[in-house]
Amino acid sequence: MVNVLSSRILLRPTDPERSRAFYRDDLGLAIYREFGPRETRGTVFFLGGGFLEVSGHAGGPPAPGLQLWLQVANVTETHIELARRGVRVVREPRQEPWGLVEMWIEDPDGVRICLVEVPEDHPLRYRP
Repeated sequence: MVNVLSSRILLRPTDPERSRAFYRDDLGLAIYREFGPRETRGTVFFLGGGFLEVSGHAGGPPAPGLQLWLQVANVTETHIELARRGVRVVREPRQEPWGLVEMWIEDPDGVRICLVEVPEDHPLRYRP
């Protein structure tokens, strides 16, 4: 059995500074820590129960299957705030057949990000 003590998603952007600015300024993620020299520094953001590390440099965008799922308290308010900040919304909020309210955005490299609200009466809110 593997005893996982912590976790993080590693993201290697094509333009590290642009991606750091997106996650820090546009999404408003709080910084957990930064490391390395200024010109090649990595940034680790708080991401709910885990972390998102934006570091290194990739020659091209990440695999098309890479997506982030971020639960927020209120998707409608999040939509308004992100639009105010100029974040491009790929799909506006709507309630899905499975009961979650979802909207989609993309980071500067095209990584799809699903912002999800779990309604009060949704089964995900209850744990037997």
